[in-house]
Amino acid sequence: MMKARHKVYLVGAGPGDPELITLKAKRVLGLADVILYDHLASNDLLDLAPAGAQRIYVGKKRANHSVSQEEICDMLVEHGRTGVTVVRLKGGDPYLFGRGGEEAEALQQAGIPFEVVPGVTSPLGIAAYTGVPLTHRDHTSVVTFVTGHDVDKIDWTRVGASETLVVFMGLSHLTQIARRIIEEGRDPNTPAMAVRWGTRPDQEVLVGTLGTLPDLVVQRGMKPPATIVIGEVVQLRDRLSWFEKLPLFGQKIVVTRARQQASSLASLLTELGASVVELPVIEIQPGDSTALDAALLRLEAYDFLMFTSVNGVERFLARLDESPRDLRSIRGKICAIGPATREALERFHIKVDITAKEYVAEGLLEVLAAHEMAGKRVLIARAAVARDVLPDALRERGAEVDVVEAYRTVPPEGLAERAREVLAGNPDWVTFTSSSTVRNLAEAVGPQALHHVRTVSIGPVTSSTLKHYGIPLTAEATEYTVPGLVNAVLASSTIET
Repeated sequence: MMKARHKVYLVGAGPGDPELITLKAKRVLGLADVILYDHLASNDLLDLAPAGAQRIYVGKKRANHSVSQEEICDMLVEHGRTGVTVVRLKGGDPYLFGRGGEEAEALQQAGIPFEVVPGVTSPLGIAAYTGVPLTHRDHTSVVTFVTGHDVDKIDWTRVGASETLVVFMGLSHLTQIARRIIEEGRDPNTPAMAVRWGTRPDQEVLVGTLGTLPDLVVQRGMKPPATIVIGEVVQLRDRLSWFEKLPLFGQKIVVTRARQQASSLASLLTELGASVVELPVIEIQPGDSTALDAALLRLEAYDFLMFTSVNGVERFLARLDESPRDLRSIRGKICAIGPATREALERFHIKVDITAKEYVAEGLLEVLAAHEMAGKRVLIARAAVARDVLPDALRERGAEVDVVEAYRTVPPEGLAERAREVLAGNPDWVTFTSSSTVRNLAEAVGPQALHHVRTVSIGPVTSSTLKHYGIPLTAEATEYTVPGLVNAVLASSTIET
C-alpha cells in the first residue's frame, strides 16, 4: 500500500467569506498538523483543521509585521522537514500578490515537497460582492492588477491607461497613485471605488471618481486593508449590487446556542447578510444517567416516550446504545415537542406518533388531551433543570410519569470574559433559544449589560425568563423554532427600516 506523503501546502483562503474556500483547500485543512495563517485568512477556516493541529499566527498587518517574510519561509522549511503536513493559509490566492512564489522557492531549494492550492483572489470576490464586474463587453476587455506598496516602482504611463485597474494594498498611497494616473492623462472623472473587507458582512464600499476618491477615503476614515477599482465598470454597481441589499446586511447578531448546535441558526442569519458572532453561553454535558439507565431496562413497560429537545433525543439514544436493550424494546407512542426534536428522531429512523402544534410543553399537552392517560406509564428524557409543566399535568390526569435526566447544561468556562468582549463590540441583536441561554448570560455579565442591545426570543417561555431578569424584549418568534426566530428578527428589522 502507498504511504501518505506529507508535504507543505500553500493554500489560498479566499477573499474573506469563509464559504468561498475551495473544496480542495477544505480537504487539505482537514489533514493539517501545523497551520501558519495570515491576518487576512478567516479564523472560521481554522475550525476545519483537526483539533490537535498546531496553529501559528504569522501576521501580517501593514503597520505590524510580527513575522517577516524570511522568517515565514524559514518556519515552513523547518516544519516541512519534520515530516508532518503543513498548511500555509494565505488570504486570497498564494500566487497573486500573496508572496507564495517566494515561499515555494524556499521549499524547492530546501528539497521540501509542496503543493499550491489556488484561492479566490480578492478582486474577484470584490467584483462579485459589490456588483462591479471587472470585465464587461460594453465597457472593458482589459484588466490590470497592480500593487500599491511602492508607487515609484510602477510604470503609470502604461498601467494607468488600463480600462479596468485594480490596485492591491494601495489605500495608504491613494492620493499619490491618483495624482500619477491623472498626470499620465486619465480622466479624473473616471469612476472609482475603494472596498474594505470585501465579501464579509462588514464589507465597506466607498464610490467616487479618480479625482474625488482620495479625499472621500480621508473623510470616511477608511483604513487598510482595502482594494481600489478604477474604471467605467464601477458605474454598474447601482444595478448589479446584491450583497449589501440582503435584508440583514450590516447587522451584527450574537448567537448564544451551544457550540454544537449554533450552525443552523448562524447559517440562516449569514445567508441573509448578517455578521454572526457565536457566543455559546451553554455547554451540553452528560447528566447523571442512573435513572435513565434504569428506565431503559424496562423500556417496553412505557406507553409513551416524550422528548422535549434534540439533546434529549441524542443522549437517550446514546445511552440506549450502551445498554443491553435496543429500539425493539420500545412499545409506547413517541412524542416530540416540535419539528426539530421530531427531525432528530427521524434521523434515526424512529417514527414520531405525536408532535405538538405549538412547540412548548403546553402545546404537547393540548395534543395529548385526546389520549387517555389514566394508568399510563410515561417516560420523559430531558435536561436536569427544566419546567415541570408537562409531568405535573400528566400526573394530574392519572399517568405514572418517570422524569429522567438525559443531559445537563452548564455555563462554559470563561463565559463572563468572552461575553463582555462580545457585548463591547456593540452587536445589534442577541438571540436566545432557551431559558438557560438567558439565565447563563444574565448571570455572567448582569442584566444591565443587555439593556443597550436588541433581544429576540424563540418563544414565550424564553421571553418570560428575559422578563424575570428585567431584560427588555425586542422581538419574539411566533413559531417557536430557529426559522421562526430568524423571521422575528427580519420582521423587526423591516419595521425599523
